Amino acid sequence: MSATDSISTAEPIRYRVTGMDCASCAAKIEKAARGVGVKDVKVSTATQIMTLRAQPGRLAEVERAVTGIGYQLDRLDVPRAASGAGDDDELPKDLSHITPAYKRALWIVVGLNLGYGLVEIVGGFLAGSQALKADALDFLGDGLITFLGLLAIGWSLLWRARSALIQGLFLGLLGLGVVASTIYRMIVQLPPEAELMGLFGIVALVVNVLAAAVLIPHRTGDANVRAVWLFSRNDAIGNAAVVVAAGLVAWTGTIWPDLVVALVIAGLFLHSSWSIIRDARADLREAR
Repeated sequence: MSATDSISTAEPIRYRVTGMDCASCAAKIEKAARGVGVKDVKVSTATQIMTLRAQPGRLAEVERAVTGIGYQLDRLDVPRAASGAGDDDELPKDLSHITPAYKRALWIVVGLNLGYGLVEIVGGFLAGSQALKADALDFLGDGLITFLGLLAIGWSLLWRARSALIQGLFLGLLGLGVVASTIYRMIVQLPPEAELMGLFGIVALVVNVLAAAVLIPHRTGDANVRAVWLFSRNDAIGNAAVVVAAGLVAWTGTIWPDLVVALVIAGLFLHSSWSIIRDARADLREAR
């Protein structure tokens, strides 16, 4: 039997991936694995699990490639394949990097993201800014993904997929709400309060920097410097866009800068939400 045949008939190998928070991260990880010759690879945004079929000699190359771009991998055992156990009771070989100190850091990040996400939504209503409301979704999304990761340590694929599906649906409804509200604002043409809008945007940037600072001491265990930098950079771009939109609203006296930024952020958010729902449904089918 050829090497290709042996790969296609092999049992799938799974890794838990930590350090990812969006569909873009999943695409980067898949690209890294394919770059070392692995064709059959899929990374689930929902459950943060990478599934692949490859010759055993390739696994070390895959691990080096993925960790090299800033993500942590934990190989998962699947007792069901060996002993006939049900419900996909995967157990990680090594979660030694999930220390109490690291868990505390993640809880702080969850609190910062969810807390300021709620504050920014209120700020969006007070300032009449759709961009602030959309940026708040990014905080809520990051917080919920991290929260799921904390709760799901040791969970089976089935329960991680169920939890992620509920999360994806909830985030999708929030995103659609922002889009609907933005369309309404286009009709009534009520300009936002530029000063409040800019203030909340600046505070959002500070909160993202604090979240990154909390994780940096633990970079060698779970998400390394590159992963922390990527998350902070991506979130900061959204915060900066809100601040720039506030300046343009004040300068031009029109509502359009706020609406354009809101639609762009909400669109990216809805794309991530759909990726979570799609992957969660695929994982549910696999687990069952």
